[in-house]
Amino acid sequence: MKQSYKVFWFRRDLRLHDNHGLYEALRAGAPVLPLFIFDTSITDKLQDKSDARISFIYKQLETLHKALRERQSGLLLRIGKPVDVFQTLLNQYSIAAVFANSDYEPYATERDNAVKQLLGASGVQFQTYKDQVIFEKQEVLKPDGRPYTVFTPYSRKWKALLASASVMHYPSENHLPNLLKIDQEFPVLEAIGFQHSNLKIPDAVIDQQALIAYAANRNFPWPGNTSLAGPHLRFGTISIRHLVLKAVGTSETYLNELIWREFFMQIIWHFPRVLQENFNPNYRLLAWRNNEQEFNRWCEGRTGYPLVDAGMRQLNQTGFMHNRVRMVAAGFLTKHLLIDWRWGETYFAGKLLDYELASNNGNWQWAAGTGCDAAPYFRVYNPHEQARKFDPDGQYTTYWIPELNDSVYPKPIVEHTFARSRAIHAYKQALSMLSK
Repeated sequence: MKQSYKVFWFRRDLRLHDNHGLYEALRAGAPVLPLFIFDTSITDKLQDKSDARISFIYKQLETLHKALRERQSGLLLRIGKPVDVFQTLLNQYSIAAVFANSDYEPYATERDNAVKQLLGASGVQFQTYKDQVIFEKQEVLKPDGRPYTVFTPYSRKWKALLASASVMHYPSENHLPNLLKIDQEFPVLEAIGFQHSNLKIPDAVIDQQALIAYAANRNFPWPGNTSLAGPHLRFGTISIRHLVLKAVGTSETYLNELIWREFFMQIIWHFPRVLQENFNPNYRLLAWRNNEQEFNRWCEGRTGYPLVDAGMRQLNQTGFMHNRVRMVAAGFLTKHLLIDWRWGETYFAGKLLDYELASNNGNWQWAAGTGCDAAPYFRVYNPHEQARKFDPDGQYTTYWIPELNDSVYPKPIVEHTFARSRAIHAYKQALSMLSK
């Protein structure tokens, strides 16, 4: 009788340790075939064929493959649409079940449903597990069963649930002998259609000393007081359970940042419309100016506002921007220039190494005042004041703008007081039009 195998499908969980779905697959009784698919539905949309995120994924996959080779196994890497890849695998292997960790973005849900239907038609189970969040879907709800749309009560409920249950650990690393023994070659990156990027994603800094100092230092962009955990959470090289356990009792501020991530994830799960439209429909008539020339100056870091420009240049050159500066840059685009938040969201999506759909959408709508629990429309940050407060010595701005004190640096694209007044008027007008 032909031996049956189980497949573990790596997605946003590129690690062998504390991996929930991998843990369940390895304990399920049959040898496990590790699989990763470069989904062409996603990669074909990437215009930059040296995209640093693809290089990072490839590097992590290469590391996984080497670790698996030490156990006489290997990572099966395929390129194509997942449904097509699994149809081919069904013809090649006797697959009893496919295991994966849950993904909550609309495309991922659609993809997984299609794969589940395909596998089910051949009698193959498709089993998914919670791994990239502490609480998912319907786990953090109001007493009446509705989802939270304000962060503070959501975070209180989240913390109460955490206190009443232990954070699980799934020691998948202890069950690796159950991997399928195969001699699997690993393709070069160029075979996938990409080239290695010069941008490197640094390791995360999550030691206790850094977490203790996080609250005091996190708003200052120089010398860059952040954990750098974003890309590692996005691609699952670090377990969210590991970070939460580090933060609990050490840094309430850092824990709140992790909760914000889950808050925005549950927003797009319950309200997927936010990916195309304002969460707050009261602003659907907001008259964006959408001046393309001004948008290009913002993208290039030439607005004449040093903190905004430094942030945009840091983003363009490194794929990273400090969180405080992201808020200022986003607020400037949406309120000073009255450019639709979707323009900025799309630009960030193409540049950020730690890009995550839910957080990017949630933070942009927060800055624009159109989202859930968003900054009120009349809060229009003064970038000069923000720079004086959080970059008092100008180290951040002068580093990224070497010509800052030269005559070639552009004058402000718009005067702050005028821009603030114009933005408040536009938002008020949008609200007033609803009642007509």
